[in-house]
Amino acid sequence: MKKNQLEIACFNYDSALIAQENGADRIELCENMKLGGTTPNSILVVKVRESLNIKMHVIIRPRGGDFVYSDEELTEMKQDIKQYKKLGVDGFVFGILKDNGKINKKQNKELVHLAHPLSCTFHRAFDVVKNPEKAIEDLIECGFKTILTSGQGVDVTEGIYALERLQQLAGDRIEIMPGGGLRSSNIKLISEKLEPTFYHSSAITNGTETANPEEIKELRNFL
Repeated sequence: MKKNQLEIACFNYDSALIAQENGADRIELCENMKLGGTTPNSILVVKVRESLNIKMHVIIRPRGGDFVYSDEELTEMKQDIKQYKKLGVDGFVFGILKDNGKINKKQNKELVHLAHPLSCTFHRAFDVVKNPEKAIEDLIECGFKTILTSGQGVDVTEGIYALERLQQLAGDRIEIMPGGGLRSSNIKLISEKLEPTFYHSSAITNGTETANPEEIKELRNFL
């Protein structure tokens, strides 16, 4: 039977260790929290991989801002996936849109194919797509395993009913992972509405870029 699990977004090495030590099932490794998370450097990836036993996904996002990428940026994303596959990561997190707010199926498929057989998560670019119902079908077609989303709300609390609907639409074809302002103060409310799934939080509560161990324990307790 499927159970709730916890992914912690980690913006530095210390957060990755804290996540593992306090019960996270998986981390998403990024840098540049103020930009919403960008591709971590290879030295950090190696260091974290050597220190963790839990699963480790890596975000592939060359810059902050929108999710429409130039050919040069796409090439950079491909190179990062190739390099990090060799370093033993467990999956990748990325998302590419078109100018019109639709999923760029061609470019996403290229990256999913390159990442194979590793699991790919489509990140919160989903929260700005124009038609989320169509986007789910497109992402399934692209080969993604998971969609990270706040339900297109400012945070998961605002998007709670959309998350419930998205999960119903997705069924067992793709996992809907709630994330965006997810904390121990609201995870119980969210989890009561959804079928068992992965939950995503930075567990940052103190204005730094490092996860709070007590917050991770609290999140874990509600799952």
